[in-house]
Amino acid sequence: MKTMYVVLVAACVMGAAGVAWTADTAEKAVDAAKAATVVEPATLPATPPKELSEQVKKGLKWVAEQQQKDSGGWAQGEESATMGSGMSAIKDKANVGDTCIAVLALLRSGSTPGQGEYKDNISKGIDFVCSEVEKSDKDSLSVTSVNGTRIQMKLGNAVDTFLASLLLGEVRNKMPDDVSKKRVVAALDKVLDKIEKNQKADGSFANAGWAPALAQGIAAKGANVSVDNGATMKDETLERLRSSSTSRLDVSGKVTAGSSDAGVALYAQSSTVSALNETQQRYAIQYNDAKQQLAAAEAAPAATAPAELQKKRDQVAVLQTKMEENGKVLDKANATVVEQLKDDKFIAGFGSNGGEEFLSYLNLGESLVVKGGDEWKKWDEKITANLNQIQNNDGSWSGHHCITGRTFCTSAALMVMMIDREPAAIGAQIKKR
Repeated sequence: MKTMYVVLVAACVMGAAGVAWTADTAEKAVDAAKAATVVEPATLPATPPKELSEQVKKGLKWVAEQQQKDSGGWAQGEESATMGSGMSAIKDKANVGDTCIAVLALLRSGSTPGQGEYKDNISKGIDFVCSEVEKSDKDSLSVTSVNGTRIQMKLGNAVDTFLASLLLGEVRNKMPDDVSKKRVVAALDKVLDKIEKNQKADGSFANAGWAPALAQGIAAKGANVSVDNGATMKDETLERLRSSSTSRLDVSGKVTAGSSDAGVALYAQSSTVSALNETQQRYAIQYNDAKQQLAAAEAAPAATAPAELQKKRDQVAVLQTKMEENGKVLDKANATVVEQLKDDKFIAGFGSNGGEEFLSYLNLGESLVVKGGDEWKKWDEKITANLNQIQNNDGSWSGHHCITGRTFCTSAALMVMMIDREPAAIGAQIKKR
């Protein structure tokens, strides 16, 4: 077996166990996976993760310090003075959405619920999210008792639910003990059930906001990440999420901005690329699993009925076709992004930095980093320089329009600067296109 495949499996095993992938773990990864078997095709991480910069470390420290000691959650934080004082009643209340994005940023640093510098912050944040989900009803789309937050106003009232699916889906297999894992699994299942119950026939949701397409992208990301990590959702739900997010994509890979993304091309393109990228990862994982099951069945044909064997072959063929078709669309969308990134007006989004811009940069970067190469390197260098330049002295980032709460803006900006530590960038990537 080639070393690259061995290292890949080790990255997956260590990631599932909550071990951060860094340069000094590569040798251990090889040793840990010598006996593993992987079905081709697979590749190493496209981009080895960078060391955390001093700017990132300062930002992470700021995020951790904003956690409320009593609730374990995060409030939206200081807003721009231009946003007015209409949110004074809830501005200091911990909420699910801001807590999820804060915990995700701390996870990117390499800490997990069981180890690392920020393990306690992460665990308490997850506890807060689970408690809010547990208190919510079983049928509505809501998972929070705090309403009217800035991110709800701008991304839609269901954004907390979608962010909860993303966070809980990511930590589903990283909890330090059986009790905490069972709690996360139960909370995640409840969230995903709410999503399935409230999804419209076109894949969207009743999610009023200024730019709900960005929340739709989070919904697709959360659902796919959850399924990748062992949760269960109907294929119909997942396919509707994909089709809804890509409904305005033309044959060239460009998305026409509309009312659901506030007419901003950056938001439109980024949410679509994110949905395609996350779908591709799910297809790839399912394809690899199905191919391994087929190989096992073909190795012992006497133990498998002919009809069942053919069913497994058909499943592999269907998944391969889906992966190839989605991959072609994703390639076109990524190529369009690379061209659009040459346009400063496209990168500027609404015209100034807000939480929506940081979220869009995250969406685009997560797709580019999987491919790696010069396109990713140029983008990473450019966006990192930009974010370093606008970081506040205390380590935070501020928004200057729409989503201006420092919790969301800082956490999202940090995630942009740590995209090369995102699970898809350091885990198994199967690229059969």
